[in-house]
Amino acid sequence: MGARSLATILYASLLSKRKVSDSRHFCTKQDSCRFCSLAKILRFFSALAPLWGEIRLVVEKKSHDFAIAGSLLLTVILFGANNTGIKFMVGFWPPITLGLTRFLLAGLILLGLLRWTRLVGASQPLADDLKRRLWWRTGLSMALYIVAFNWAVRLTAVSHVALYLGAAPVWALVWEGRPRKSWKSAQRYSAAALAFAGVLTLLWPILWHARVGWFGEIVGLASSILWTNFGRQCRAVGRDLPGAQLSGETFWRAAVLLTPLSLVELFAAPLVWRWDVALIQLYSILGGGVVAFALWTNALRHWRTSQVYLFNNLVPISTMTWAHFCLGEPITETFWLAMTLIGSGVLLGQANWQKLFGPRWVPAE
Repeated sequence: MGARSLATILYASLLSKRKVSDSRHFCTKQDSCRFCSLAKILRFFSALAPLWGEIRLVVEKKSHDFAIAGSLLLTVILFGANNTGIKFMVGFWPPITLGLTRFLLAGLILLGLLRWTRLVGASQPLADDLKRRLWWRTGLSMALYIVAFNWAVRLTAVSHVALYLGAAPVWALVWEGRPRKSWKSAQRYSAAALAFAGVLTLLWPILWHARVGWFGEIVGLASSILWTNFGRQCRAVGRDLPGAQLSGETFWRAAVLLTPLSLVELFAAPLVWRWDVALIQLYSILGGGVVAFALWTNALRHWRTSQVYLFNNLVPISTMTWAHFCLGEPITETFWLAMTLIGSGVLLGQANWQKLFGPRWVPAE
């Protein structure tokens, strides 16, 4: 029974009770009886009843947005720890093989949970067209990204690579719209210029002095662009799949695509078993793979790519903190300057300046 109907029934019952108890009583503006006062309150709330559904929807949307934001903050912490763990592991195991084993096992775990439990939701049947997109859009883009990322982490500081990934929201904004004569386009490309200035701040000292590791910096920048591309592919394909299933189906396909490169890598440098590396890889599979990517791809199903990748800007801070305390990587002034420029670019690109300053100063599109 709706709130309006309930209020109407109570109001009618009060009127009938008043007539039975005191048929000579008539309410005036100066002296209202308690029955009429209560009836007025009920009429007021019955008039508001149509709004209650709208209020409930707004509250549920806000709660849903807070839940997504909280899950993304947890993902940032997991990614930071995972990046630091990968930096340690690539010193002993081949980088591509690390990515292959991580994605293969994480994908199988996710698909097993989807098939035999309801912990991460229920799986959906895959049409032939969707299978092709999973192979050549999300699977291939993930495989290319992990090759670039793992090799970049091996060749240079992991905090630098994470900082390049922090610029991904800006690349996503630029990718979402071509240059036009409008405020929005100017906002996007100004943000890109700031982010690129941050990238140059990190790159220039290494390139200028021809230091060892410059190639790792270039590969790290490439991994940032590939990570942005992966997010776009996830958003395009993820409309048809739950986040956990999208991650699982993407992971094992990426592992299969990485197999030929991994075999070449193992032929050149055979894997030597180490328990410490194996345990960190276990965390990378479960924490940095199953949990983190399931949360990340789920957010991409509900928010825009550039909006989700705003949290990506926090990953460098998380990674730098983990790497400093666990691996002893120094925190340099150059890093903080680059971090400030890239962060400013992300904020400039994401902010709603028309809402802040009004249409008089910022014209509508």
